[in-house]
Amino acid sequence: MTRRPFIRRRPLLSLLLVALVLLLGWGWQQRLALQAFPDILGAYTAKEYCSCRYVMQQPADSCRGYVRQYLPISDFVDDPQSRRVTASALGRTHSALWLGPREGCRLEP
Repeated sequence: MTRRPFIRRRPLLSLLLVALVLLLGWGWQQRLALQAFPDILGAYTAKEYCSCRYVMQQPADSCRGYVRQYLPISDFVDDPQSRRVTASALGRTHSALWLGPREGCRLEP
């Protein structure tokens, strides 16, 4: 009685293990981009909403639809008095401030 190699005994499990190793390798190569992702969602929402609302002077409901994402925004504040927009997503908070008609909106550091 000869023993067959593991790959022949369990081809589906072997394929899943190879796919997992490849996925982990790709994740390691892209670790810097993956670390930056949580910042992108809140910053994009704040900046684009600010530009839509205060630069293009569109209604608030229209701008909310414009910046809607598949991933949820946990907190969103539009302060019309100071023309500041703050958005929180994935544990990160970003604000954008309207500087004027020539400068537009800028993300705050």
